[in-house]
Amino acid sequence: MNIEQRHSTLQQTGASEAEVSKLFRNTYSLLAMTMAFSALVAFTSMSLNLPHPGLIITLVGFYGLLFAISKFRNSGAGLLLTFALTGFMGYTLGPILNAYLALPNGGQLVTMALGMTALVFFSLSAYAIITRKDFSFLSGFIMAGFVVLLCAVVASFFLQISGLSLAISAGFVLFSSAIILYQTSAIIHGGEDNYIMATVTLFVSIYNLFLSLLQLLGVFGGDD
Repeated sequence: MNIEQRHSTLQQTGASEAEVSKLFRNTYSLLAMTMAFSALVAFTSMSLNLPHPGLIITLVGFYGLLFAISKFRNSGAGLLLTFALTGFMGYTLGPILNAYLALPNGGQLVTMALGMTALVFFSLSAYAIITRKDFSFLSGFIMAGFVVLLCAVVASFFLQISGLSLAISAGFVLFSSAIILYQTSAIIHGGEDNYIMATVTLFVSIYNLFLSLLQLLGVFGGDD
């Protein structure tokens, strides 16, 4: 390799690292803002004791907004839709938290679930960032996990199988953890170049992780 080729390679590497650094900053800045906004909406929902919108409205709202974000991810509309999605998810979280807080040890359960969620997220993110390992091999596991969990959730509506909801929650903990590793790695290695989609993926993973841990803690904490 001559001097010009080496100089060109160094320039490309520097540009690539700068792009990754910018993507990280944008992703985690937006993630922090959407988490704060979602928490504010959840608190408002709890304070007003608003009812849960129900499964159908929740699914239509979630997937409808998710589709719209994917379509407008390269525009300002995608940013607004991201706040709409995270705010909607915060609204659906309010009634769930009220139900848990009504339990004798509800405050402790919610606090523990929040702490464990934060610990899992930051630990997995730090591991992926520090080691810079490529976790793209998890794509197959994530796809298989999505199909299995989807079938299990549908089955839970028709079959009263003891322990199925517990197994689903445990499955979502593993599934969400795998997505956090996969998405963080994708940012590092160029598998993801859109900070809006990266933010949404991480936010949904954190949301599912929190709810799953809360349900598991509720079961083991005496919530029958």
